[in-house]
Order: sequence, then C-alpha cells, then structure tokens
Amino acid sequence: MRLLVLGGTEFAGRAVVEAALGRGWEVTVLNRGRHAPVPGARTLVGDRTAPGGLDALKDGEWDAVVDTWSAAPRAVHEAARLLRGRARRYVYVSSCSVYTWAPPAGYAEDAPLVEGAEPDAEQTDYARDKRGGELAAVDAFGEADSVLVRAGLILGPYENVGRLPWWLTRTARGGPVLAPGPRELPLQYVDVRDLAEWILGAVEQGLSGPFNLISPQGHATMGELLEACVRVTGGPAELRWTAPETVLAAGIEPWTQLPVWVPPGSDLHDALHSADVSRAVATGLTCRPVGETVADTWRWLQEIGGEAPLRPDRTQKGLDPEVEAKVLAAGTE
Repeated sequence: MRLLVLGGTEFAGRAVVEAALGRGWEVTVLNRGRHAPVPGARTLVGDRTAPGGLDALKDGEWDAVVDTWSAAPRAVHEAARLLRGRARRYVYVSSCSVYTWAPPAGYAEDAPLVEGAEPDAEQTDYARDKRGGELAAVDAFGEADSVLVRAGLILGPYENVGRLPWWLTRTARGGPVLAPGPRELPLQYVDVRDLAEWILGAVEQGLSGPFNLISPQGHATMGELLEACVRVTGGPAELRWTAPETVLAAGIEPWTQLPVWVPPGSDLHDALHSADVSRAVATGLTCRPVGETVADTWRWLQEIGGEAPLRPDRTQKGLDPEVEAKVLAAGTE
C-alpha cells in the first residue's frame, strides 16, 4: 500500500505512520518540517496554510490519504481537491465533537450533527471546523471513498494534549492525590496505536462513511486508569477517592483541571464516555489493556525527559497543587 499522511510527526499522525511502516507500506508525509520525521518515511515539506504550500503534492499517486487537520476546513478542502483522482481513499480523522451538543448516552453515527459548518470555511470553533473537514473530504472524494474517523478521547505515547501525561507526572510526584470518583466510573478512550491500526484496516477493507472510534464503554474505569498510573510511576502516591459533588463544589473543572474525568450522570459524561462504537468494533477495532497504554506512555515520557510537548492551540490541563491540597484537607470519602 502507498500511503500519504498529511502531518505525520505528532501524536495520531505519527502513530499512523509508524503502524503503516510496520506493515511494510510505502509512506509519504507532508508537513512543515518542524519535528523529526519517522525513520523510513519519505518526507515532503510544505505548509498547507501558505500559498503554494501543497506544491510538493502535484505529482504522485497513493492508495490512501490520512489527514488529521483540526483548524480551518479550507485546508482539508484544498488538499482533498488537489488529490482527487490521484488517491483512492481519503481518511479524515475527525471527532465526536461534530455531534450536536449534548448527544445522549448511546449515540451512534446517525446522531444529529452541528450546523453551520462549511467545507471551505476559515477557522471558527473546534466542532464546526472538524465537521467542515468531514464535508471537505466527502465533497472531493464522495461518500464511497472517504472515511470519517470520529475519534473521542485519545491517549497513548506522543500525546501532545496533556491529559494522561499530567496524571502520570502527578502520581510520580507522590503524596495524597485527589482522585475524582466514583472509582468505578466507566471510561471511553482509544489508544492512539489502536486508532492507527483501525485506520489502516479500514483502508485495506475499503471502508467508507463515519465511525465513532473509541473503546467500548467501560473498557477501563477511572480507578483502573489512576491505579495503573500509580503502579507504573512507582512513586509514593496515595489515591484519595473524592465524591463528584465535593469536586464540583470546589469549582474544579471536569475534563480540563482533572483530565479524562467527568461526573457521572452529566451531559459531559454521556457525550464523552457513552458513545455507541459497535460499527467500529464490527469492522476490526480492538483495544489494548489500559495498563499497557499507561505503561508505554510513561516509558515515552521518561525517554523525552519527563515533560510532554503540548500543542499551543489546546487549553492547559491539570489541577493547581494548592487547590488540590485545599480540597483534600476538607475531607475525602
């Protein structure tokens, strides 16, 4: 297989490149050259936001294109139109954020979508930008030759958002750790490497259309995730499970200040941890154990010096130590 990855040096794009090379595929990447390329991939340099930034793609043919773009849909629109006729399939890594807020628990790919998105629009907000990217891919390649990967929470090595890396560095620091309950809270996420393998399988199978791409609900719990963090970091951390009501009463923001966690029974939990993923599972999605994801992410963090490189366009993750200490002092369950 001949694969073109637009980006290909960070998080999801990098995982796709590594997985494709592992299958013996011929991989070409186009990016701005700001990060070290994956060894074995052919590198083209271009800035898709600048005039002439796609000139390096004027020649060549590929079996598939993988695009992880998250900003102005216009960039997807221009790339997809340029590659139409020279690539067989366009895989756009989208997001479950494209569904109208707030989708109910158990929502599938036919749930209502955000309105106001356009395939050639400038940057607006994350949900409409991702939906616009989907429209751009379908506009150029048609529904039969485009795959819309509606990812949810993505974790694993190379994470540049700061969720799992924050929990790992926090447990490594040791001491009492504010663990938001309940311990049995079911989570949905996907290891970036499992996401990558599913994408390549989708190309091989000739799949098309939208897919919610996250683990089945309850693949792991909040307790299993945080206990794995304590175990792999080996620090003297003590998880102190705290009732959701106590966390919220302290003004702590779910998802951002306490990454991954959202309170049970809320719109946030239904939207972020309750999607129907039966379509993806039926087409080959398999998810590795949470302990493996946590251990491999910790190993990667140590290899790069302990601090994850964060995307500048994402909000800061994590809880201020003083706020954590104040809530813990008020009592835990």
